[in-house]
Amino acid sequence: MDDVLALILAGGQGDRLCVLSEQRAKPAVVFGGQYRLVDFALSNCAASDLDRVAVLTQYRPRSLANHIASGRAWGYDTLDRQIEILPPYLGRADMDWYQGTADAVYQNLYLIAQSKAEEVLILSADQVYLMSYRNLVAHHRQQQADVTIGVYSVPIEEAQRFGVLELNESGRMVDFQEKPSHPKSTWVSMGIYCFNRSVLIKALQEDAQLGAASTHDFGKDIVPRIFGSQRVFGFQYHDYWRDVGTIEAYWQANMDLIEQDPPLNLVNPEAPLRTSRMSQAPARFGASATPHHALIAPGAQIDGEVLRSVISPGVVVEKGASVRDSIVCHDTVIRAGAVVDHAILDKEGEIGRDATVGFGEDSIVNHARPDVVNCGISIVGKRAVVPARMKVGRNVVIGPGVEEELVGRKLVESGETVLPKQMP
Repeated sequence: MDDVLALILAGGQGDRLCVLSEQRAKPAVVFGGQYRLVDFALSNCAASDLDRVAVLTQYRPRSLANHIASGRAWGYDTLDRQIEILPPYLGRADMDWYQGTADAVYQNLYLIAQSKAEEVLILSADQVYLMSYRNLVAHHRQQQADVTIGVYSVPIEEAQRFGVLELNESGRMVDFQEKPSHPKSTWVSMGIYCFNRSVLIKALQEDAQLGAASTHDFGKDIVPRIFGSQRVFGFQYHDYWRDVGTIEAYWQANMDLIEQDPPLNLVNPEAPLRTSRMSQAPARFGASATPHHALIAPGAQIDGEVLRSVISPGVVVEKGASVRDSIVCHDTVIRAGAVVDHAILDKEGEIGRDATVGFGEDSIVNHARPDVVNCGISIVGKRAVVPARMKVGRNVVIGPGVEEELVGRKLVESGETVLPKQMP
């Protein structure tokens, strides 16, 4: 579709993912063993035959930019199909760090104004779903809408975590609540917007003129302000979609992939999930390997037990080690006799011989981040090293690069946080 421009919002820090997003933008967080969260939006654009895509970055963008590179993995390295990475830049009076999702698009308004697009898609880069935007755009045009918002039905008790849309019989939006205490509807915003180009330009210009009176956010400001005067419709999406904005949601979405009949098919030939740097040697399983109900990426070396877990490329699980109900990211080593239970291990770390990560009751939440680390899952940051024979409890956070800070200790109690003396 050469008459639709896609803008992917990928600048978020993702504070609720704790140490997983401290050293990278949230869309660059590993998912499903060998993918990144941003792969979903990029793969959806590719499957929808969108010719022009721009990725708006901000927070710690290096990992994300390296991952996307020229866009070749998604077919965006040709003269007809291109991808741009747009970080914020200074130099003009009206340019600054992005102050919100709407401000990020506003600061790149020239791209929209110069495009030949009839519609502009605004997409989040940190959600898990596979869909064709063709259906969304077709619905938008059929309804003669000014704005169409992707909506998903959730249990009413969960709706308070989202922007909630109330729709009439024709699907037109008649009310909006931002994270309400008492939701009026189960339809929540997916953070996917299809705007008529002229409507978007006008809305962004008016929002910018409000200055500090606006938070410059699509969900909080733009949509509530315009739905009364513009034709705003909901596009009801019924397949798998997850907002992985919390540790528990991120862990559960990974665990969904290892179900007997996974609710999300990553190898759908019509809309496959693509990623970069997939060239790896096959996974190797030794004579003592016992994988059960697991997703194990190429390049992994398994000689121990892997049960209900997601394993990334380059991970080593030595003989006698056990990994259960966990997510283990690239090039992490689990030494012989170690036990990893209900944990998320970031890249390039090491769990020492006979060490345990995840033991005891999960009722003690993390003392430093009770709002984020509270479901029994412990998190070990990138390049952290847990010494041999150490025991690490539940809801523990071990920061990136931690090693010396654990030397001489035998126990990290449940709810504890260990951070590096100097950030790596």
